[in-house]
Amino acid sequence: MASEPVNVNEFQELAKQVLPKMYYDFYTGGAEDQFTLKENVEAFRRITLRPRVLVDVSRIDMSTTVLGYKISAPIMIAPTSMHQLAHPEGEVATARAAAASNTIMILSYSSTCTVEEVASSCNAVRFFQLYVFKRRDISAQIVQRAEKNGYKAIVLTVDAPRLGRREADIKNNDKCFRRMISPQLKNFEGLISTELDCDEGSNLEAFVRAVYDDSLCWEDVIGWLKSITNLPILVKGILTHEDARKAVEVGVAGIVVSNHGARQLDYTPATISVLEEVLQAVGGKVPVLFDGGIRRGTDVFKALALGAQAVLVGRPVIYGLAANGEDGVRKVMKMLKDELELTMALSGCPSVKDITRSHVRTECGRLRSQL
Repeated sequence: MASEPVNVNEFQELAKQVLPKMYYDFYTGGAEDQFTLKENVEAFRRITLRPRVLVDVSRIDMSTTVLGYKISAPIMIAPTSMHQLAHPEGEVATARAAAASNTIMILSYSSTCTVEEVASSCNAVRFFQLYVFKRRDISAQIVQRAEKNGYKAIVLTVDAPRLGRREADIKNNDKCFRRMISPQLKNFEGLISTELDCDEGSNLEAFVRAVYDDSLCWEDVIGWLKSITNLPILVKGILTHEDARKAVEVGVAGIVVSNHGARQLDYTPATISVLEEVLQAVGGKVPVLFDGGIRRGTDVFKALALGAQAVLVGRPVIYGLAANGEDGVRKVMKMLKDELELTMALSGCPSVKDITRSHVRTECGRLRSQL
């Protein structure tokens, strides 16, 4: 390595250098034309900052709480799949970095380390991300294992009744690619077979078609989850005011505005562009978290100014993990926190609660009154 990375984006190139092409493609790729993948990042560039001067910023407090759990900064680790493809220590290394960063990690259901292994690795606050399977008993078992092992919330992903068309993964469909779901999904050993063959598409797509429950609807899934766990339930994958209102009506504990890292339905809007629509519909009844396109501390600041309680970071964590394991993830999180702290200081915001809608201007150039 010629020099140490100085920002999060530079970790992506390091990851590209060390990862096999099919793994790099899996982590970086989006759906179809990848329009939304690009928009998730580009939309932030169309939002500009409106700093205030002559404010005492000699002390900056970035801390906040999510579901009552205090974290050092409003930057959480998003659920992402199969970390052992990026580094041998996988999600255990990521969890340790989360603990060192004093933040919350959301463990993916498709982790390559078990719920128990991650729980015993460190004292990080952990949430568990869930898809509901056609065999509800399997989903119930893993939810109950998460609750038993100290996970603090269930994050139900609701935007994937089927797998989006990820063309890079389809091109990489060979015997080697099949290893990406078999045998790595250790949480399901002995519960469900991951040995699937397919003539077209990706093997991951075949797995999803076989096991995901695409009949889920608002009327039954939240009530069913509440019947099997006492943990708070957040829904991840909300992009519209209609679905935001429905989520509140059925009694979720929080919402994650997300388009699945642009990996599901292409030509959906960038998540930052619909954040305010969702927040207006929620009306402060439940916390709203944000996911998608965070690459700079200024991005975090913009999401907070538009009303998010905290942001989730996905791909940059994977890039840091691939580049340098636990230490790489720590550095990614520290870079984002350091950049956020500087942005707050230069914008005249000594604490997170001081960041308001009046600190940003959106692309249309209109100034809205402070929310």
